[in-house]
Amino acid sequence: MVRTPLTPEERDRGERLGRLLREARGERSMADVAAAAGVSAETLRKIETGRAPTPAFFTVAALAEVLGLSMDELVARCALAPV
Repeated sequence: MVRTPLTPEERDRGERLGRLLREARGERSMADVAAAAGVSAETLRKIETGRAPTPAFFTVAALAEVLGLSMDELVARCALAPV
């Protein structure tokens, strides 16, 4: 299956998500947060750096829960800007 390339807007949204998660993580180690969310530290690293701009829903939900973020807040802060 060939995946459609991401648009610049989708890449920007992924970068916003990564920044938000990184800020919410604060001083906690990447390994601790990843383990608590049930994902690998490498997965979290890729999301935080924007190298995985479209992570799976349940991955984002697990990270949001561990970091004390609501999904509504993530959507509001990471949604594509209106055209």
